Amino acid sequence: MKTATENNILTIFLAGRIDTNNAAQTESKIFAAVDNANGADIIIDAEKLEYISSAGLRVLMKLRKSIDKPLPVINVSRDVYDIFETTGFTELLDVKRALREISVDGCEFIGAGAYGKVYRIDPETIAKIYRLEVSLAFVERERNVSQKAFLLGVPTAISYDVVKCDDSYGVVYELVDAQTVGNAIKNDRERVSELAGRCAGLLKKLHSIEVPADSELPSRKQNLFDWLNSISEFLTSEENEKIRTFIADIPDRRGFLHGDFHAKNIMLQNNEFVLIDIGDAAYGHPIFDIATQILAYVLFPSNTTRTREQIEGYLGFNADDVGKYWAAFCCTYFGITPEKIGEITQKYLAYGMLLMAFHSVLVTGSDKDALKPRVDAIVRGKLIPAIDTAQPLDF
Repeated sequence: MKTATENNILTIFLAGRIDTNNAAQTESKIFAAVDNANGADIIIDAEKLEYISSAGLRVLMKLRKSIDKPLPVINVSRDVYDIFETTGFTELLDVKRALREISVDGCEFIGAGAYGKVYRIDPETIAKIYRLEVSLAFVERERNVSQKAFLLGVPTAISYDVVKCDDSYGVVYELVDAQTVGNAIKNDRERVSELAGRCAGLLKKLHSIEVPADSELPSRKQNLFDWLNSISEFLTSEENEKIRTFIADIPDRRGFLHGDFHAKNIMLQNNEFVLIDIGDAAYGHPIFDIATQILAYVLFPSNTTRTREQIEGYLGFNADDVGKYWAAFCCTYFGITPEKIGEITQKYLAYGMLLMAFHSVLVTGSDKDALKPRVDAIVRGKLIPAIDTAQPLDF
């Protein structure tokens, strides 16, 4: 039995078969390694484990009780996982299946988003491959959120397994003959207004879905309060209170929110919309999703520091079409005439600034040296002045 210790984590590698013939010997070796680990966290790596009997399972249970904290068992093959699941040990231990490994070499590139790239794997499936720095926990959470949203009636792509692709993680989805809405617009610019209007209709339908109280989806309003708390040290008490009141005054709702609704996160399959990027889903007032639209189609394209290529890469379609897209979206979602578009945009601009500040701070994480200038430029320089001119919500 091999072991390895790194960063105060003892990894115990199980191999072959563990049954009544060798369970006692395995137990002795495991506990000897744990005794020498000086309190390190324990992980069981079962990549080479072919079979484990009830005798072997009792050894792991004894270990779990002795360390009195979660015991991860990783890289478990499908056959061995079935044993853990059948015996109920998936409820007692943190058992993780071995990830299937795939390659996207030579695969059709479909599009890119904030977290990764999407490829066509075969005629029936696509894979979203996340950036190298995106953790497995984040990827699994997005896949789980997608599954929960599907059960609520959200038109999400059916997700299969979490996979490895080189050193990155990904999720495989079933999508036959699909392309992003952004690509559909780029390939046929005559469809801008049609597809933007349909996107608005889809978003309005999503907002009509009531998220039950026992759902694991987060409150977007609470997300924003948490965000404000994370940057409060960079703001005066008056600035903190102004932003806090602005957020608090947004009416409480339990409608479904996509969280990152734009033309590169919506797939067009057989002329029907399917969502593939739903890791930011939450519940709350529709203004939070409208704010992401303002951020995507008003604030970002108007940023004069961005090149045309950057803007089109973000939008997923021709920068010259963004005005037409936003106009058709507004007219459909709010049921207004084109003459009212400017008024609607200005009316809700402060909420777009709120989401811009929220996402800008998240990008910098806990790096305070990088965080303070962003707070000064975006929160203090843009959001707070916008709040002073904000109008109450009327929908």
